[in-house]
Amino acid sequence: MSETIEIISWNVNGIRAVAEKGAFDWIEERQPHILCLQEIKATADQIPENLFNNRYPICTINSAEKKGYSGTLIASMLEPQYSDKRFEIDILKEGRIVEHHYGDIILFNVYFPNGQKDDERLAYKLEFYDRFLEYCQRLRSDGKKIIICGDVNTAHRPIDLKNPKSNEKTSGFLPIERAWIDKLLDLGYIDTFRHVHGEKENEYSWWSYRFSARSKNVGWRIDYFFISEDLVESLEDAFILQEITGSDHCPVGIRLKI
Repeated sequence: MSETIEIISWNVNGIRAVAEKGAFDWIEERQPHILCLQEIKATADQIPENLFNNRYPICTINSAEKKGYSGTLIASMLEPQYSDKRFEIDILKEGRIVEHHYGDIILFNVYFPNGQKDDERLAYKLEFYDRFLEYCQRLRSDGKKIIICGDVNTAHRPIDLKNPKSNEKTSGFLPIERAWIDKLLDLGYIDTFRHVHGEKENEYSWWSYRFSARSKNVGWRIDYFFISEDLVESLEDAFILQEITGSDHCPVGIRLKI
């Protein structure tokens, strides 16, 4: 018997700050089956108790060793058979990955590095990209189906940001970064939002806090759900929840029949 599940991903840019704003209230109403958060900037003991009203019996937290930085979390109504934090990919231990196994489906919640600081950080971002994809490919060779969600920190195509021309030399839209997403798709992964919505424009998931960028919708689509092609027939919808505020990112999500 199959059922439809909803998975939502959100870079919250500080889970405590978002909680103080009451910006998680929509989760109680919507009740996604699985919630993947990035950039939580907190350790397990710093996350408010009963944040989701005990709606999620499973909560896997991967905090960065550096306090108040990075970090990822999966809250799930579904019991995974296995979970991991993948330190061999996240070699700087910045809390960037949580991995859950649900039968033959593996869900990755990933906060990919930002490359804007300097060339060294850009090189680390590209190395992280490659290590992660190699790991996913090993899992696929073992017959696993893959879901990748999170803040990829790269807009793939000109349609995925408001001002592509002026950002051609900015990390987040560099040809070498975009080429990694090309490679991902060439290897049989699907950008779920584009699969469902085609060339729909002005659909972004991140806006600068400066220049009233969000109210003007001057944004970037850098938050994604990618699925391996063997899950395409299970995909029912993909969406961006631009109306949800509380962070400089908004949530993105998919619905799958499994």
